[in-house]
Amino acid sequence: MSVTSPTIEARRVPRAGGFNRTLLGIELKRMLRNKRTIFFALFFPAILFFVFGSGNDGAERVGDGNVSAYILISMALYGGALISAAAGANVAVERALGWSRQLRLTPLHPVAYIAVKAIVALAMGAFAVTVVNVVGAVQGTAEMSVATWIECAVITLLCTTTFSALGIFAGYLLPSENVMQVLGPGLAVLSFLGGLFIPLDQYSDVVRHIAYWTPMYGVSEIARSPLTHELPWFAVVNAVVWLGVFVAGAAWRMSKDTARV
Repeated sequence: MSVTSPTIEARRVPRAGGFNRTLLGIELKRMLRNKRTIFFALFFPAILFFVFGSGNDGAERVGDGNVSAYILISMALYGGALISAAAGANVAVERALGWSRQLRLTPLHPVAYIAVKAIVALAMGAFAVTVVNVVGAVQGTAEMSVATWIECAVITLLCTTTFSALGIFAGYLLPSENVMQVLGPGLAVLSFLGGLFIPLDQYSDVVRHIAYWTPMYGVSEIARSPLTHELPWFAVVNAVVWLGVFVAGAAWRMSKDTARV
């Protein structure tokens, strides 16, 4: 008696492509166990705010607030970008361990897999943004209205999605042992060029014009716009284009990776 194997068409496709809360919970726990990433992404930006922002007495005004508020938003964006990129870059470790290959043998759809990574990155980014904002509120030198504070925090969190896409792209592009060694210093350099640590008007004209083309410039201007009431059109174009580049790059590298199975 012959036994016929079920065809691909006959297999049951899981709801939502296999996306489920269990997988999401596992991914979140894995990120929270990484103590080094947690320190540098959650606490290091808060420490930087103390260094750069606590020395301001609130006299110098910026838009609806002061310089300390400006620095607070910048450090929240830096922390959110760092941990979002790290969450996305975890795909490099999973590829090295063979975990991503095992997942591709399951009914889990690639889109559902990326959705899990994106949600984890967004959740970790929310932790980082919240920590810096709470520290700023407790420290007391940052001055801006509650509405502006909340608006800036929400926009900052949304801006971190650019760097979660960058992390996924880098995770598929680089070996696991090198991905954070490249992303960590790389994001620090981009933060300097994007005006997170030093305002762009303090740079030379040459460096400033280079900065306008970097991925951190557009999102930093957008994140601070509720405070400053200044948002150049080319900053919005910058943010949209870089998000598209990183998403397209991640999709391209993922398609190459999944084609091997």
